[in-house]
Amino acid sequence: LLMLPISTTGPGGAPFLRSLFTATSAVCVTGLTVVDTATYWTEFGQAMIMLMIQVGGIGIMTGASLLFLTISRRMGLQRRLIAQAETKALNLGDLRRVLLGVVLFSLLAELIITAILATRFWAAGDSFGTGLWRGAFHAVSAFNNAGFALFSDNLMGYVTDPTVTITIALAVIAGGIGFPVWLALRRDLFRPSRWSVHVKLTLVTTAALIVVGSAAFTAVEWDNAATLGPLSVPGRILAGFFAGVMPRTAGFNAIDYEHVHPEGLLITDMLMFVGGGSASTAGGIKVTTFALLAMMAWAEMRGRADVQAFQRRIPGNAQRQALAIAFAALNLVVLGALALMASSSFDFSRTLFEAISAFATVGLSTNLTPFFSDFGHSVLIGLMFLGRVGPLTLAVALVLREH
Repeated sequence: LLMLPISTTGPGGAPFLRSLFTATSAVCVTGLTVVDTATYWTEFGQAMIMLMIQVGGIGIMTGASLLFLTISRRMGLQRRLIAQAETKALNLGDLRRVLLGVVLFSLLAELIITAILATRFWAAGDSFGTGLWRGAFHAVSAFNNAGFALFSDNLMGYVTDPTVTITIALAVIAGGIGFPVWLALRRDLFRPSRWSVHVKLTLVTTAALIVVGSAAFTAVEWDNAATLGPLSVPGRILAGFFAGVMPRTAGFNAIDYEHVHPEGLLITDMLMFVGGGSASTAGGIKVTTFALLAMMAWAEMRGRADVQAFQRRIPGNAQRQALAIAFAALNLVVLGALALMASSSFDFSRTLFEAISAFATVGLSTNLTPFFSDFGHSVLIGLMFLGRVGPLTLAVALVLREH
């Protein structure tokens, strides 16, 4: 679709590798780009990118299950189990409700975000059609943690605009928490005692990472004349908060990461590697995996045999899965960074940033992505795909073949 001449503004269609990179970035809801989305692609091409983001965000298997459900009006046990693994549903009998809830929740959230952003773009001078289109595109991109933008400077022109930045930040958080958490909150919002360990870990760890990450990034970039320095104090705080949320994992940027201090890049690296919630539109190793690894280390330092969270014992298989995910993710990132460095002359800090951004399906960039060779772009495509599929899921699918 992206190779069609109708998809590009210039003569002829986009080359194969460029189209493949963009399609992978969209379906894997990453946001890394090798061309300017605003000027290179036509409205048809941008619409195809938005459609791929939506499909990738909801989930390939969830979408396939919904399509099957629509056609046949019933689902077999095997397909129910596949969809259950994607949505983390606990009750097979509730699967139809969960799947429809995922889609309806996504569309409702995106409609609300579209209305807010479109109103702001109209106020900024856009025509009705342009404002509505930009609002819808950025709503889908934000809620699905993709990071594609229809402005050549991404969102740098709105760095101190609270309507745009806060709305998109909240959309990223909502999409990155995960559908199971939202379903649980809808059922027991005012009864925290009935929340599962998964819900509690996701909410607490997400809030802690956003607060600590935003504060740390703002502190190290406070006087950087190329990022937060020229802004007012409220502007610096707003931009720092936005930069702390985006590694959840959305690739919108309101500052130029090419000029971020190495300390700021390292903070962002760590936040991107952790990512968002399980069964969400976010990537990374997931906040629950990170929290479990931290609790395992804490239990070991205290000499405890059991790992506990909120007075619940965490089973050994969950601990082994967390270690396997972290080990596989770390090795993929290291190998990816080595491959990128071997095929380019860029420095380690920025190359590592690009590799983590691709694997964690974030999309933030220090402006290196377009300048990698075809081999480098192929490496990033592989990292985006593996990061979205998941190292452990891929290993199970290809090797274990468990029944």
